[in-house]
Parts: sequence; structure tokens; C-alpha cells
Amino acid sequence: MAEKDYYQVLGVEKKATKEEIKKAYKTLALKYHPDRASEEKKKEYEEKFKEINEAASVLADEKKRQQYDQYGSAAFSSGAGSGGFQGYDFSDIMSQFRSGGFGDFDDIFEHIFGGGSSKRGKSGGRRGSDLLYETEITLEEVYSGTTKSISLNKLERCPECNGKGAQKFETCHHCRGSGYLQRTQRTAFGVIQQTGPCPACYGRGELPQDSCPKCSGEGVVRKKKEIEVSIPAGVEEGMRLRVRNEGEVGENNGPAGDLYVAVHVLDHKVFTRKGDDLHLTIPISFSQAVLGDEIEVPTLDGKAKLKITAGTQSETIFRMKDKGLPVLHQDVYGDEMVKVKIEVPKKLTKKQQELVKQLGEEKPSANFLKKIFGKE
Repeated sequence: MAEKDYYQVLGVEKKATKEEIKKAYKTLALKYHPDRASEEKKKEYEEKFKEINEAASVLADEKKRQQYDQYGSAAFSSGAGSGGFQGYDFSDIMSQFRSGGFGDFDDIFEHIFGGGSSKRGKSGGRRGSDLLYETEITLEEVYSGTTKSISLNKLERCPECNGKGAQKFETCHHCRGSGYLQRTQRTAFGVIQQTGPCPACYGRGELPQDSCPKCSGEGVVRKKKEIEVSIPAGVEEGMRLRVRNEGEVGENNGPAGDLYVAVHVLDHKVFTRKGDDLHLTIPISFSQAVLGDEIEVPTLDGKAKLKITAGTQSETIFRMKDKGLPVLHQDVYGDEMVKVKIEVPKKLTKKQQELVKQLGEEKPSANFLKKIFGKE
């Protein structure tokens, strides 16, 4: 039988880590999925897929990998005694993949290679659901940052049984405490052996002898919980903040999901936000525009002085550097953009009317016409 180079099959170096092998396997298994092949290449893809799984199942197992490095692939050929290759029912794997039997490709990997991490494999627990909570904050709170108290009503691990559903257990006699069962099957690829979670104990390796009275054996209880969520300065509208492990606890004592807090910023009565800059419009008098002045303008942390230069036109925008909002997670601030609008008084006293006339202003419209038509 020809010697097989499992490292070459997966395209990895001999010193590749288990994570690198896992990554290579995922990439190739998806690429050569038999369902992706045309009718002409179906058989070619099936053979390639079998080869990929065979290589990965050996290299992902430390003991098998040592044997392979020492004796080569001959040690894993079909019928090689107790050290023979323990394959898998690839058609069964793909049927489960197509029907959604696996949560993701990590599940397929763990299914093929005997359960993956001990944490998940022993408990059989799945990660709990994520939660979404929406909260509103003011522009002032965006400027300074804030903390919000959030009330949740969610599934938590039962405190009486610590999520196990019972307080007394005995070793599962179906899997003898391993949490896994193997079944041998003869296929077109030869005699192969498939490993999966024990259906009796759901991969826990033990069976409950009673039922927890607090959670009725479910392992979870619904309870209210108050948590404090820190909202950083500079947060933007619609941004979601992630709070790890504050979602709902998973089934079979699985880890909790995450909490996502969606932030909505309330409209402000003075300022409009554009990115990290603040915009506002402020009225000035005709005389302030003509002669210039220094005025006070509001900011999110108080007031500031703004110099109006002589001859300022209406709708002029002045930039007040670093008076805007903080940039998220940086010691940098946006600017405050102040648009001035000249207010023309609707009523004047006779004295004021005389003073305006004495200014001897030229009519801007007349000057404009002169430029266009060149006439006096």
C-alpha cells in the first residue's frame, strides 16, 4: 500500500500546531464538500474528502500523530489491528451537515475527532443565547461617559444544583463514564468507526439519580438581575457594547451567551452632532457683525468665549477647536462649529433710524448691478 503524506494532504508543515491543522481541515473540507462538485467530479471530491478526513483524524490526535511520525500511514491502514485507522461514516457526517445537525463547522470537527475540548465534550453543554438591551443617553453623557443600571430577566444557572439538574449522580453505564459511544460500520470506504456523544447522558458521563427541586431538573432558573454597564465617552448612535457572559446560560450547563447594549443618543435642544463635531447656530446683532465683538457661546462643559471679527457676514461659521465630543477611546476631541446669524431688528426708534441713515451705506444691490452692467 502506497505511503500517504498526511501533512501534504492538509498542506501543513510537520511542526504544525493542532489549531493550524484544524484550520487547514476546515478550509479543505469546505472546498471539497461533495455537494459542491459537478456530476463529473463527484467521485473525485468524495475521494478527496475522505483523504482529508483521514489525514486530519490522525494528525489531530497526539497519540496517533506520534505513531504516524514513527511508522507512517501503514500503521493506520484498514485491518491493521488495534492500531488501525479508525475512520468515520462520511456520508452520515455530510447528511447531518446538510440537515443542520451540526451547529457550525467546529461541531463537525469535534464530532469527527472525538469531542474536541474536555470542557464541552464532558458536559455536552452548548453556549447560551445572546441578549440585546437598548438604552438612551444624552449628549452630555456622550461627552463625559456614564454608567447605566440595567435590569434583566434571564435564565441563570440553578444555584441549588449548579446547573446539573440533580444533586446525585452515578456513572453512566452506557458509555462507562466517558461521555462518548463508538459504532462500527462497513461502508464503501471500508470498516470505519464513528464516535459521538452518548445519547443516554448527553456526553456528561454520568446519569442523575434525582431531580433538583428548585429547577425541576432543568439546570436553569429565570431570575431578575441588575448589572452596571459602563458607557465610554464618545460612544456613537446605534453602537453596541458587548458585556461578556451576561446573556442566558446554555443548556446542559453550557456557558452563558453575551449581552449587547445598543446605545441611542437623544436629540439635543442646542447642538447637532456630526461625527465628533458639534454644530449650533447663534444669533448676533447687526452692530456686532459690523463692528466685531466677543461673545459667550455654550459648550457641553460650560461656556466659552468666541471673537466675532468686524464685517462678519450672516451664516459665517467659526470653528472652536477641541470643543466638540471626545473621540472614542482616545484623548482627542472634535470641534464646535458655530454658525452666526445676523438678526435685523423689526422695529427701530426714530433716533435709531436716523443713526442708520447717517452711516451712509451704499446699497449692495446697486453695487452688484454696476459690476454686471458697468453702468453708474
